[in-house]
Amino acid sequence: MSRRAQSHVVGIVLLLGITTIALGGLSTVVGGIIDGQTATADERRVASALDSEFRPVEETGPSRIDVRFSEGRLATVERQLRILNGSVVRREIDIGGLVYTSGSSRVGFVGDAITRGTPGNARLIRGPPVTVTRDNNTLLIGAVMLGERNVSVGGSGGVTARLGTNVTHNRTSLPWADYRVAIETETPDPLARHLRGRGLGTTTRDIDGDGVPSVVASVAGNQELQLVRHRTNTEVASG
Repeated sequence: MSRRAQSHVVGIVLLLGITTIALGGLSTVVGGIIDGQTATADERRVASALDSEFRPVEETGPSRIDVRFSEGRLATVERQLRILNGSVVRREIDIGGLVYTSGSSRVGFVGDAITRGTPGNARLIRGPPVTVTRDNNTLLIGAVMLGERNVSVGGSGGVTARLGTNVTHNRTSLPWADYRVAIETETPDPLARHLRGRGLGTTTRDIDGDGVPSVVASVAGNQELQLVRHRTNTEVASG
């Protein structure tokens, strides 16, 4: 074989090698894009299901909600809502929460608030049932209590987490005082913005030292407090 022919063969081999490497890199990029699109679709699907189907503030009695995603995990977490008067905790309510995670995708449900995105980069889908009347005389607080603890449902290839609920409501009135409400959440920024838009002042701090901050909302002066406990008696299971 001539030197020219040998060079031609070597050139073809090199070209094939470069093409193979390029296709491999392209496959990795395309695969990453598809995975990212799937994760985003799952995040959107979970947030939409919780927002449209899980509305314990508005419902009473039994219900069932199916939350579907292609992969990831939906788990219960420990969360508290606290009613403060000065430095005194007047009420501490175990409200619990639900958190869906899949890679960098995240959806959180706590106290009827729903967020999409990771801490520091989350946005609010639905705000918590906390507001103050226009005359600043009454602070209205809804405490949505899951009841379920230490449950995790997840996997890949298509997952259905089934939420069975039986919602009841109970109202308590507290006399005039300088109240604040603290809601534990790993995504405090969007909750704080929402509450400020409702006329409340906000700060953020870790009240019990467990590493999960609370958004602390307040109104200047004294108010009557109306606290409504929405007990969902939620059971979480694989569908």
